This record gives sequence, structure tokens and C-alpha cells, in this order.
Amino acid sequence: MKKIMSRFGEIEYDPAKTLNFSNGLIGFEDLHEYVVIPSGKEGPLFWIQSVDDAQIAFVLTDPTNFFLDYKVVPDQNECAKLGIESPDECHSLSVVTVHPDKQITLNLQAPILYAPEKCSGLQVILEKSKYQSRTPLPVVNSAPETTGGAAEG
Repeated sequence: MKKIMSRFGEIEYDPAKTLNFSNGLIGFEDLHEYVVIPSGKEGPLFWIQSVDDAQIAFVLTDPTNFFLDYKVVPDQNECAKLGIESPDECHSLSVVTVHPDKQITLNLQAPILYAPEKCSGLQVILEKSKYQSRTPLPVVNSAPETTGGAAEG
């Protein structure tokens, strides 16, 4: 077991279980090893913390929790980079951003392909995609309002 200091305090982790991004993440190409940190709250979010830079951590989620039809299938080259035989061996994840105005967006244009059995990840850019790098969460419709009052008879 090893220890690192992070924005979350001291974290103990097993180096054999770090998430490896051989190409890094967009804008962070020099950072390759991350520790997965579950959220302290129940819900669909979790963190990845850079092993090499204590200031770098990202919130991730499974985008299908919010966009049921979202699907990214890695090609043969991406499968090879992840060290997997079949596209079914990986999951798509999205980076979550909470903006200063409290709006929450997902980066659906540059998903992270995650192969849990290989502890490997790869961020890809979807070209000619309908998705955006700042896709707002869908609006949840609440139950219709009912009006009070006496019934006519």
C-alpha cells in the first residue's frame, strides 16, 4: 500500500489497482495514474484523484444515468489501447462539471472509456457528434400541480 496527500487528505491506495490512462486526460497528458475515490454521499458520482498531482481530481459519472440512449463503442484501436478484446469489456464515463452558477454539465463529447478488469482508461473525442463538452443535465419534470378548491355539484 502507498499513501498520497490529496485535496481529500491522506489517501492510502494499492498501486496495482490504480486507474491507468496511458495517454493521460485531455489537458493533463502527463498525468497517467489515478485513484478511484467513491463519493461520500449516495448517488451516481465518484472521484478520480491523480497520484502524481495532489491538486488534480475529477468528478465522474455513468452518463446513462441521465441520458438513457448514450452509448460509445470503442473501435479496435481503442480496445487495443485499453488492453481489451471486446468493446463489452469497457464502460463509458463522463467528466462532471459544476459551474459557478451551480449548473451541472457532463462532457459527453469526450467520454472516458474505462476497462475495470484492466484498470485502464482512455479519453476519446467523438467527432461529428450531437453531444457537447458541456451538456446540461436533463430537466426533471415534477408531478403536475393540482389546484385546490371545492368541487362543483
